[in-house]
Amino acid sequence: MEYVEAGWRLATEPDKAADGLPFAVLRPEPGKSLFETIEQADGIDADTYLLARRQSAFAILNVYPYTSGHVMVLPRRAVPSLLELGQQEYRDLWDLVRVAVEAVGSAFNPQGMNVGINEGRAGGGSMPEHLHVHVVPRWEADTNFMTTVADARVLPMTLRDSWLRLRAAWPEPLPSER
Repeated sequence: MEYVEAGWRLATEPDKAADGLPFAVLRPEPGKSLFETIEQADGIDADTYLLARRQSAFAILNVYPYTSGHVMVLPRRAVPSLLELGQQEYRDLWDLVRVAVEAVGSAFNPQGMNVGINEGRAGGGSMPEHLHVHVVPRWEADTNFMTTVADARVLPMTLRDSWLRLRAAWPEPLPSER
């Protein structure tokens, strides 16, 4: 029997992402969602794993990913449903989803991808107040027992390394470092 050691996956220390490394810990500002707070935070994008901005949407690395390279694309304005987006927000969101799919494909060469929305708490949304689209690279070998039996996931690289790989593969001009 082989044992996979990934103790950082169960890290419960505050200020740590799924890979056990520190990341910018931000609490939602009054009147803003957590994602709005992250997108508008002072500092550099590397601290919040922000990948790109559009006029009314942005892309960010998920700090609790299903697999390495798990990206979320969000409208800049917190809305709980696709039906509440304006036309420009809708276009920017889906244009950026397409760009994220291209970047994830280029950076990670997955065998497939999941692109989806968990709308509302009953739909599986963990942050139902701020709609977000998941772009998740997939490989045939990533469907194993670890998550269901061991309540753990094994990520082959740190979030920082995933972020750097995605930034290098991003197919459009990147946001300026702040």
